[in-house]
Amino acid sequence: MSDLGALLSDIRACRACEGEIPEPRPVVQAASGARIRIIGQAPGTRVHESGRPFTDPSGDRLREWMGVSPDFFYDPTKIAITPMGFCFPGLDAKGGDKPPRPRCAKLWQAPLDAHLKDVRLTLLIGGYAQKFVLQDRYKGRVTETVAAWEEFAPSYIPLPHPSWRNNAWLKRHAWFADDLLPMLQRNMKLLLE
Repeated sequence: MSDLGALLSDIRACRACEGEIPEPRPVVQAASGARIRIIGQAPGTRVHESGRPFTDPSGDRLREWMGVSPDFFYDPTKIAITPMGFCFPGLDAKGGDKPPRPRCAKLWQAPLDAHLKDVRLTLLIGGYAQKFVLQDRYKGRVTETVAAWEEFAPSYIPLPHPSWRNNAWLKRHAWFADDLLPMLQRNMKLLLE
């Protein structure tokens, strides 16, 4: 790919998983110069409908964790949002989101890496992103990987998913709010200067 704009057009036009997911509708946000990158799982139903990443309560919580406004968050020159799967993968039998299709990350993450050279901080949200990016440094579970955040900071910060489904996890792991989030917010402020 010669430029990021062409790559983003190709991602948005991708239909590689057609027939395997409800409806291909890739959601991505990026621009040259972005200093922060978020790699999460895949869009949920609300994001699939809006076509904009993290337009749900999880996004509200993530912005709170980061200490940023929606205007800052949705500025692609500041934050690139490049999930493991760009399309909503559908629902499982229990009503939860299915995992992202592995093909998506294999097709698009390396080309995105090549264009997002100004990124100084990457948030790895959930196990799929942590396993893919950290590879053999992944600790086998999200909790252990997030607990080992000092090994990866300041370049990478592993986070649990900001879903309400993780409220009990957040209560059981006070160190997340006491230690990790203040460090994340300090790093965000440095990148905002």
